[in-house]
Amino acid sequence: MQDVENGESPISSYPLSKEKGGFKACMFVLVLTTLENIGFVANMSSLVLYFHLVMQFDLSTSANTLTIFLGSTFLLTILGGLISDTYLNRLYTCVLFSILEVLGLLLLYIQAKSHKLQPDPCGKSSCVKGSEAVMFYCTIFLLALGAGGVKGSVAALGADQFDQKDPKEAKALASFFNSYQFSITVGSIIGVTIVVWIAMNRGWHWGFLISLIATSIGVVILALGKPFYRIQAQGASPLVKISQVIVAAIRNRNVPLPQDANELYEIEDNDAISHTSQFRLLDKAASVRRGMDPVPWTVCTVTQVEEVKILIRMLPIIASTIIMNTCMAQMQTYSVLQGYIMNTHLGSFKIPSASIPVIPLIFMSILLPIYEFFFVPLARKITGHPTGITQLQRVGIGLVLSVISMSIAGVVEVKRRHKALEDPLHPISLFWLSFQYGVFGVADMFTVIGLIEFFYREAPKWMRSLSTSFALLSLSFGYFLSTAFVNLVNAVTKKVTPSKRGWLEAPDLNHNKLELFYWFLAILSLLNFFNYLFWASWYKYKTDANDEETQSKAVKGTSAVAAEN
Repeated sequence: MQDVENGESPISSYPLSKEKGGFKACMFVLVLTTLENIGFVANMSSLVLYFHLVMQFDLSTSANTLTIFLGSTFLLTILGGLISDTYLNRLYTCVLFSILEVLGLLLLYIQAKSHKLQPDPCGKSSCVKGSEAVMFYCTIFLLALGAGGVKGSVAALGADQFDQKDPKEAKALASFFNSYQFSITVGSIIGVTIVVWIAMNRGWHWGFLISLIATSIGVVILALGKPFYRIQAQGASPLVKISQVIVAAIRNRNVPLPQDANELYEIEDNDAISHTSQFRLLDKAASVRRGMDPVPWTVCTVTQVEEVKILIRMLPIIASTIIMNTCMAQMQTYSVLQGYIMNTHLGSFKIPSASIPVIPLIFMSILLPIYEFFFVPLARKITGHPTGITQLQRVGIGLVLSVISMSIAGVVEVKRRHKALEDPLHPISLFWLSFQYGVFGVADMFTVIGLIEFFYREAPKWMRSLSTSFALLSLSFGYFLSTAFVNLVNAVTKKVTPSKRGWLEAPDLNHNKLELFYWFLAILSLLNFFNYLFWASWYKYKTDANDEETQSKAVKGTSAVAAEN
């Protein structure tokens, strides 16, 4: 490849201090993750009831409002990732957006505390108006912006504490992502048990106040860890670097591609990525005409072109996980509403229906250490892979389990509704929901962290925060798609049902066809799994590309020696 003597990537030369980083620095990140998720996950589980019981939304509007809020939160992770990659470092980005989340929780506490800021029942789909509406939607916006920004940068901040080029630290990186998931799980368990119980039995404002205090403490602890962090230098804007490749490829569209890929333009760079044969049209961005100066927007390096190719290859992977996250949205909306009208007593103790997600969380808290300390070492010996199984294999396991979970959910809903209509005074136990929640919890354990680790490892160095946001972007699209599916299913089914009511339109859940909606999602999830298999087998890992390049050079060298002899 053509080289430039003094060429240098803007961030590749950044030295990693061996005195900083590692799990010592990560502890501050993990503490914030735990404390922030106490409030965030408690709200994920219970806000649908808060919207319905306090803010006077009907069932469908409550579910849709929550999914839009969560969808917006995970969509805004892109903003957090972009800012931390380009403008602020990841630590300052986390602190900034954490403060915004604290302000949102403060407003939520104030509205829940004051009855004057809550609407009266009106019999409509939404009763919020005037100053109540202004405060409500400002609160939701601040919460979504703050939580989204934190989640878009905090995982990358923790992962930055490990050097992927160091074999020991590369293994520790995989352990960090499992620890990151475990810290989320611990915070979530506290949130959906203690905080939700307090909110529903002592007052919603008390639950929001605990969330506010926990997140505030987390921000302070994160900031105190500054002397221990490895702070990555910012690079050029990811949007600019991607645009440069596209513009250069268009400008050089008439330049013939060389027969030998080594003739494409490249600079000396320790982080150089080997050329791949996919998306050959983009290679024109690295084609140099005679007399042409290799300047930005005219010629790009092979590495820069390959980084854009990696992003393109990631897109189908992101799209293939959206349906699973649509299923997850049901666990935080309709499954909570199911639990509200089931028998919530365990002996003399009344369990809040919004606390039922603790079941998959308990599964995860047990399985994550087993996965980290037993499964990964065993699988590593069998496969030789540093993480035991590849990230995409981990995601595939999660997708299969999501199909099983939705199928179980439909069966449980049939049993629940039959018993509710036959004997309304003796509904079935809330713990019937534990089957679908338990299976889906394991699915989530495999998929979400598998995706985050996959995007962090595969992404260009200059957009690792943004790339880890891609996993959460899939969550965003899943929540938005859930809202669209609910509306679409209602619009279609009310035209064919004798009652002229959609599957999910009845004000009483016992007169809906929720089980059919669950099975509809199970079928879609199964079809989506086969779609995922195609794209996962098509994906070329960055390390695989480098291995192929090395082998290709070795073969050429051997052939040349043989020819000389």
